Amino acid sequence: MHASVRLLAQRRFLPLFATQFLNAFNDNLYKTAMVILVTYGIYSDETREAQFNALAGGLFILPFLLLSAVSGQLADCHDKSRIIRIVKTAEIFIMTAGAAGLLLHSVPLMLAALFCMGVHSTFFGPIKYAILPQHLEGDEVLGGTGLVEAGTYCAILTGTILGGVIPTQTAAILVLLIAVIGRICGQQVPDAPPDTRDAGVDFHILRSSIHLVSSTMHVPRLFRAIIAISVFWGQGAILAAQFPPLVKNVLGADAHVATLFLSVFSVGVALGSVAINRLLNGTVSARFAPISAIVMGLFVLDLYRVVKGWPVPGDDLVDFAHFIQMPGAQHVLIDLFGVAVSGGMFVVPLYAFLTTTVSKAQTGRTVAANNIVNSAAMVVAAAILFVLVHIGVSVADTLLFVAIASVGAAAMAWRLHKACD
Repeated sequence: MHASVRLLAQRRFLPLFATQFLNAFNDNLYKTAMVILVTYGIYSDETREAQFNALAGGLFILPFLLLSAVSGQLADCHDKSRIIRIVKTAEIFIMTAGAAGLLLHSVPLMLAALFCMGVHSTFFGPIKYAILPQHLEGDEVLGGTGLVEAGTYCAILTGTILGGVIPTQTAAILVLLIAVIGRICGQQVPDAPPDTRDAGVDFHILRSSIHLVSSTMHVPRLFRAIIAISVFWGQGAILAAQFPPLVKNVLGADAHVATLFLSVFSVGVALGSVAINRLLNGTVSARFAPISAIVMGLFVLDLYRVVKGWPVPGDDLVDFAHFIQMPGAQHVLIDLFGVAVSGGMFVVPLYAFLTTTVSKAQTGRTVAANNIVNSAAMVVAAAILFVLVHIGVSVADTLLFVAIASVGAAAMAWRLHKACD
C-alpha cells in the first residue's frame, strides 16, 4: 500500500494521475451542474427528468462505442503523451461551449457539449490504463491502477459536490479553469512512445470496431474480464442516472441530498479500489471479484427494500439536515456505501488484468476493445432505463435490475478466476 502511494511522488506517475484526476473532476462538475440545473431548475416533471438523465448518460457513453477502436489504434502506434496533450487542448474548447450552455440554460447546447466531452474521454480512456505498464514495474501496475481508480472517484466526489452546491455561473467559470489546468498537467506526462509503429490506423469506424472487438474477445481470459467489467458499468449507468430522480421523487429530498448520494458512492468506490490492492498484496488476481459482485448485489437488493418502504414524500423537499434525521436515511447511505466499496473491489483487479496479460504494444487496443463493450453495455442500460421509465416502471423498481445483474458479473468473474489464477 505504502509502495503504491509513493508513486504519487514520481514523475513517471504523478502527472498522469493529476491529469486523469482533473479530467474526471471536470466531467462530473459539468455533468452534475447540468443535471441539477435541469432536474431542479428547468423541468418539473418526474418522467421528463428521468428520461433526461437516461439520455444524458447515453450521449456521454455513445462516443466510446463509436470511436474506441480508432482511439485504441492511435494509443498503440503514437506517443501516448502527445495524444494526451491534444485531447486536453480540445477540452478547453468543449468546456467553452458547455459553460455557455449552463449560462444560457440551453438544454441542446449542454447536451452537445456533454457528447463532445464523451468524445474527448474516448481518446483519453485507453491511455490512462495502457500507459501504466509502460511507466511502472510489473508489481506496481495493480497499485497504480488502484490509485488511478481511487483518484478518479475522489475526483468524481469533489466534482459532484461542487457541481451540486455552487451557483451555475460559478460552475461555468470553473469548468473552463480546470480544463486549462488539466492541459498544463498533461504537458508534464513523460514521453510514452509505441513499441512498434504500425503501418496505419483504420479510420473506418464500423470495420475497425468489429475487427478490434472480435480479435480481442476471441481470447477467453479477455472475454471473461471484459464481460464482467461491462456488467459492472451497466449497473453503474443505471444507478448514476437514477440517483437525482430517486432522491427527489421517491425520498422527497433536495439537490444537496442528491449530491450526497453521488458523493457517498464515489468515496466508496475509491476506498474499495485502494483496499483490494492491500488484500491482493500487489498480485493481479480475480479471486475476490466473484464475492465482491455478490456483496454488491445484496446491498442493492437491500437498498431496494428500504426505498420501497419509504413513506410518500410531501409537497416540500427536505434538506440535508432533515433527511439525515429521517428513519431509514442512515440505512440507505450504508447500503449505498456498501454497493460502492464492493464495486471498487470488483473492477480494479479486472482492469489491471487487461493491461498485464497482453503485450505492451497491444494494451491500447485491449483497453479500447473493453471500452467499446463497456460503452455498449452502458448505452443498452440507458436505453432499457429510458424504456422502463416510459412504460411506467418506478425509479425504485429499476434497482432490481441492478441487483439481478450482479449474479451475471459474479459468474463471469468466477470463470475468470478459475481459469487464470
